[in-house]
Amino acid sequence: MEQPVIAQAEENSITSQPLSKKAQKRAAKAARLQEQKVERRAREKEAKKRKRRERAQAGDAEPRKRRKMGGFDQTSFAAQVVIDLGFDDMMTDKEVTSLTSQLTYTYSANRRSPTPFTSLLFTSLNGRTKARLDAINDAGYKRWTNTKWWEEGYDRIWTSNSDSCGGNEGLDAHRASLVYLTADSEEELMELKEGEIYVIGGICDHNRYKNLCLEKAKTASIRHARLPIGRYIASLTTRKVLTVNQVFEILLKWVETRDWEQAFWSVIPRRKFQRKMTDPDASPEGEHVEEDESRGDQEDADGAEVMTSSEDGEENDQDDGVSSSRPQPVLSMACQ
Repeated sequence: MEQPVIAQAEENSITSQPLSKKAQKRAAKAARLQEQKVERRAREKEAKKRKRRERAQAGDAEPRKRRKMGGFDQTSFAAQVVIDLGFDDMMTDKEVTSLTSQLTYTYSANRRSPTPFTSLLFTSLNGRTKARLDAINDAGYKRWTNTKWWEEGYDRIWTSNSDSCGGNEGLDAHRASLVYLTADSEEELMELKEGEIYVIGGICDHNRYKNLCLEKAKTASIRHARLPIGRYIASLTTRKVLTVNQVFEILLKWVETRDWEQAFWSVIPRRKFQRKMTDPDASPEGEHVEEDESRGDQEDADGAEVMTSSEDGEENDQDDGVSSSRPQPVLSMACQ
């Protein structure tokens, strides 16, 4: 009878072994930071309430509206951008986290642009992507202005309107207005047109899947095209991956400037062009090189947490560069 008691006592002593001093310090620091975070959020909320009360007492609510919209007049571009989120089961948890942060930056860019698209449509919202968005800022994405969220796929655009627009003729008309953007397309998108719908593949896969969005567009019998990056970028020697928000910001910049060259160089980060044509270690033209983007993914996720917790929101900075018009390999977009 004594042996089980002794064994149980030894087990309890092992499981109840105190933490090391280093572990205790880490736990204490984490608890302290969490407490400070709660206090800071409470102070920020109270400061916002105080400012709103002061503006209400002064009878002036307009300054807050101007600050929220960027402090400038906006002229909407009458076209729609669709983010196709129908790839949830093809990403890792880390990639889902990175994707949701890119969606946040996409919305912020449109809201702050002087020439925003009339609306953003997010389709096939399901699975871990939806769970992650629901967990950020108490599902703050549901309060984003000029956005729509569908659990159905983007084919609802033409299937739901075909009956009211003349059956098959109406279906074809709505389908003809869509353009799926993919770097694997042989067609180049030379201009954006009002009344059209541009689809961006909402996937963060570090270029694992080839021809994914191209095949999806072909199956749905909709147009597809790639951005004309190769016409304007001379220092790109390998296939790199653009994030969802970078592709969207390029479209926004073209609408604002009507200049692809300026749009590319104002959005694509300098780190994408660190390899020079004279570098003996540079990969041959068109060869895909994977990059270690783990640090960037985590920064994106942290940025999304901060941005969605604020009414005004901030977007990530993009580096500028100096362009050349010599054609080079195509830069891969968010979806392959």
